[in-house]
Amino acid sequence: MRCATHPNVETNLRCGKCGKPICPKCMVQTAVGSRCPECTNLYKLPVFHISAQYYLRAIGAGLIIAIGYGIAWGVIEWIIPFLSFNLLLGPGAGYIIGEIISRSVNRKRGTGLAIIGGIAVTISYLISLQPPWGYGFSFFSFNFLHLAISIIALALGIYFAVTRLR
Repeated sequence: MRCATHPNVETNLRCGKCGKPICPKCMVQTAVGSRCPECTNLYKLPVFHISAQYYLRAIGAGLIIAIGYGIAWGVIEWIIPFLSFNLLLGPGAGYIIGEIISRSVNRKRGTGLAIIGGIAVTISYLISLQPPWGYGFSFFSFNFLHLAISIIALALGIYFAVTRLR
């Protein structure tokens, strides 16, 4: 008997569903036995199937929430000027942005959505630095401790958003 896909390979295996001869290269092991690739009907899970419309939704939702949370982050940091409080605001931004993006795309997941979430957290942090409430990018207000804590907070926020959407 010869394999239906590879006619030069001899085999004694048959698909458990349709009975077509298959070789070990073609065989897909399933819970109910060996199957040919056509009978296994391999497909991507619907949770990871993301269309362009969902990406546009994610970008829109991420941008809107990043602007809103960035303003709130800057105002809160201006009102409560504790350096370590920034370590709570960063992961909070990541969780909230990740959750809202996830809900806007019907709980779908994927690398593209994780990248959108990470960029949205970064935008949110950059908005929190802007001058009526933030420190801005002035060289005179440069503080290594504040910079280190801010980078850690930003990294935690990106981590939370990416793990929520990956």
